[in-house]
Amino acid sequence: MTVTEGMNFAGYRIERRLGTGGMGTVFLAQHPRLPRKDALKVLSDAHTGDPVFRARFLREASVAARLAHPNLVAVRDRGQYDGRLWIAMRFVDGVDLAELIRRGPAALPLDRVVRIITEVAKGLDALHRAGLLHRDVKPANILVAEQDGRPDRVLVTDFGIARPVDEPTMSAAAEFSATLDYAAPEQISGGQIDHRADVYALGCVLHELLTGSVPFVRDTPAALLYAHLHEPPPALENPGTPPGFDEVIATALAKDPAERFASCGALAAAVHAAAQATVRIAAIAPPRPATRRRLLTGAALAAVVLVAVTTAVLVGFGGGDSAGPASSATVLGPQTSVDAVSWGAYAYVAQAFPELLPASQFGTGYQEIFACRPVDERLKEVAVDVFAPTADIFCQGNGDPVETLDVVCNADRSPIAPPVTFDRAEGDEHWTRPSGTGNLHWSTYLSRGGKVLGHLRLYFDDPSRNFCYMVVVGSPSGAELRARWWAEAPL
Repeated sequence: MTVTEGMNFAGYRIERRLGTGGMGTVFLAQHPRLPRKDALKVLSDAHTGDPVFRARFLREASVAARLAHPNLVAVRDRGQYDGRLWIAMRFVDGVDLAELIRRGPAALPLDRVVRIITEVAKGLDALHRAGLLHRDVKPANILVAEQDGRPDRVLVTDFGIARPVDEPTMSAAAEFSATLDYAAPEQISGGQIDHRADVYALGCVLHELLTGSVPFVRDTPAALLYAHLHEPPPALENPGTPPGFDEVIATALAKDPAERFASCGALAAAVHAAAQATVRIAAIAPPRPATRRRLLTGAALAAVVLVAVTTAVLVGFGGGDSAGPASSATVLGPQTSVDAVSWGAYAYVAQAFPELLPASQFGTGYQEIFACRPVDERLKEVAVDVFAPTADIFCQGNGDPVETLDVVCNADRSPIAPPVTFDRAEGDEHWTRPSGTGNLHWSTYLSRGGKVLGHLRLYFDDPSRNFCYMVVVGSPSGAELRARWWAEAPL
C-alpha cells in the first residue's frame, strides 16, 4: 500500500510528506480525534517484511516513549495498519539541521552553533543517563524550530537504532547501522560501543556546522572508513572560527574513546569555552598522550587551573563517569559541584543552591531545569562575567510541572524578606526542613497569554541563603505546583 496525501491511514488524515529516512517516511497528519497534528512515521515497503527492521522500528517507539526531555522528540502512539508499522510523534514545526547547513554560513553564526550543540548535548546526555545509545547522530536527526524573538528549540529525533548499552546487536545485519560520515571508529571495526560513539558523531556534526563539510570527505566508502579509523581530523579552514576549536574537534574525534570528552555535555562546555576564547579543554577532557595537539599557553593555562580547582564542567552536564565508559542503565544522582568559571560573576547563586541549579550554566538541574542565564529587570540576557548588585538567574523548565524558575540574590549578601503586603490568595506557610527554614507563598494567576498558571514564591531564613528568593511558575494552580515541585525540591 502506498501512503499518499489526502488518504486516511490508521485513522490519521495524511496532509503532506515531511521527509524520508532509512527505515520509513514521515508525514504530517491530522490526529483522528484531537485538534492537533502529529508527525506520522510509516515503515517503508522495502522493510515491511524484514523482521530485523521491524524490530528496530518498534524499538524506536519503545525507547522514545520512555523518555521525557525538552531536547528529545516525544512519541505519542504506535501501531500497525494494513501490514505497515507506524509511530506518531510530536510534530516539530521547523527544519532539520541539514537544511540549515545547506543554507550556508549566514544561517549558522557562531553563537547559534554553540546553542545548537549545547541543546543537542542535553538531549543525548538524557538518553545516555537512561542507559541508551543513539548510534546515528547526524544533522538530519536534529530538528530546529525557529521562534520569533526567542532562541531556537532544538530536538534530537530518530531513535530507530537506539539500544541499551549492554544489549547485543540483533544480527550481523544490524551490527553496523550508523551513517558513515559520522560513524565512530569502534562502530566501524565492530568493537565495544558506549556513549562516546555519540560524542564522536556530535564532534562530526560540530565540524560540519563550523565548515559546511563533514570531517572526512572521500570518494569511496572504503576510503571514508579508512579515514575514520586511521586519519586525524583536518584543521578547520574557517577564518571566522576562534582559536581552540581545532583542539575541541581533535578531542571529540579521538580514535580511542578514552581520549574523547567523557560526555556530550563536556563537549558542549568545551565548545562554549572555545567560543569565548577561554581555553579550558585540558580540564574538561580526559588525559591524552603528549603527542596530541595542546593549547596551554599563558591565559589558557590559568583558565585550566581555575577550572580544575572548582570542578569539571562535565559533572554539571551529568553526562557520565569521566573514568570510563558508562555502565548499563546508569542514572546519575544529584550533582552538587559548581563550575565557578561557567557561572562567572553569578557563581555564588549556584553555590547557594547546588542541588537545584545546574552545576554548569549549560547543564540541567532539578526536574530538568535548563537554559539558565543571568538577566536584567526586563528579562534580557546579560553577560555572565559582568558583576551586578542584584543577580537574577532565569531558567526554563520542562513543563512538567515547571515552566520557569527565577532566582534573585543580593551580591552583598544582604537579607531579602517577604514583603508585608504579599498576595496570599491561596496560601502561605513558614516551612522547616533539615536544610533550614523560610517562607513559602503560593497562588494562581492568569498570564498575559490567557494561560492559568501556578506561582510559588520562596524565601529563606538561614544566612547562607537569606539574601536570595525564588519564583517558580508552572502547573495549573499554585496548590498543584506546591505539591509536585516544592514537596521534593532539594532546598
